Amino acid sequence: MAKRTFKIWRGNAEGGEFVTYETDITEGMVVLDAIHQIQSESANDLAVRWNCKAGKCGSCSMEINGKPKLSCMTRMNSMPATGEIVIQPMKAFPVVKDLVCDVSYNYERNKMIPPFSPRPREADGTHRMVQDDVDRIQEFRKCLECFLCMDVCHVHRDHGKQKEFSGPRWMIRLASLEMHPLDIVDRIPLIKKEHGSGYCNITRCCTEVCPEHINITDNGIIPLKERVVDRFYDPIAMLMRKVFGPRKPHKKLPVIND
Repeated sequence: MAKRTFKIWRGNAEGGEFVTYETDITEGMVVLDAIHQIQSESANDLAVRWNCKAGKCGSCSMEINGKPKLSCMTRMNSMPATGEIVIQPMKAFPVVKDLVCDVSYNYERNKMIPPFSPRPREADGTHRMVQDDVDRIQEFRKCLECFLCMDVCHVHRDHGKQKEFSGPRWMIRLASLEMHPLDIVDRIPLIKKEHGSGYCNITRCCTEVCPEHINITDNGIIPLKERVVDRFYDPIAMLMRKVFGPRKPHKKLPVIND
């Protein structure tokens, strides 16, 4: 058993400050355990959001020593052996109270994305897809919606471009739909304009913090940016539009297996 010092941000939307607490740490504890222990011992009104404590719900996102992490998956023995452990809410979202943020922005952004719309079934009543196409989008479905990627995105965090750029979580949702072999909705104009794909300069900071190790940048955002460039900035395509007029919205063709 060892006593550790924590500096935890306390406050609300009007402001706040770091408050220092000490608590005993035992073998096997994670940061969320320490926070609960501090609640029990000396800060009964400390607000923290959590649910599963198994790294699957994404509720306990916060910044620990300046890095966005899930507190339930951050073991105390991974922390520096000495010094204070600084805990604060995610900086990219408004604070509700203490470590709890208002993440409702994300749900409003989700409403802007046209839902999955599959092409008609084949004559025998089935859908046929190539397994490689199915495998490609499975990675994106692992997202916990912890919003750590949103927190670390400098377009949101440092430049306040929430209205212009949806952020990495929603680019990944767009990728999961746009790359789906059955979906027929053309979302490329929406990705360019309403979701602001051009604002991402592919620093890969979102990929680095993802607890599910989703390759957000290389497998999701970059392919979407390439599709936008092909549609709107390719000189040959621009010439073709001038000669033959605007092309009809893209519809994904069915894949038929013999």
